[in-house]
Amino acid sequence: MTGKSTIGQRYYGDIAPGLADYTDRVLFDDVWERPGLSMRDKSLITVSALVSMYRLDALEAHLKIALDHGVTREELSSTITHLAFYAGWPSASSSIARCARYLKTCPRETLALARQVLRHICPSGLRLVVPLHLVACPNDPVFKRF
Repeated sequence: MTGKSTIGQRYYGDIAPGLADYTDRVLFDDVWERPGLSMRDKSLITVSALVSMYRLDALEAHLKIALDHGVTREELSSTITHLAFYAGWPSASSSIARCARYLKTCPRETLALARQVLRHICPSGLRLVVPLHLVACPNDPVFKRF
């Protein structure tokens, strides 16, 4: 992510300023920006953890982020299916239902087109952080990360 995060401030800074500060400064500006794992891998790990803990509201937001970071629909589906045997069937079935609901709002062709445009604008090797769900799903009211 470029610049400083304000996600926490926007969502709950007025009611929990400390939590907002930790969310912005530590989670998004530090933990998510550390080297060692790609943003794609961090997203897939986060989705896996949220499925395992049955955190459906947070999962929906992180499905969007995972798609933004290059995780495919097929990888999301396969990950959740695999987790059914480790996290439990109810967690997996509820998570896949939430995933399917979100993916219906974001047509496959639109995401593919957005990625092609971004690859043309930003050749490989340059780091460009553009949330594809804002490009592909501008009317999605649930989560706008950037």
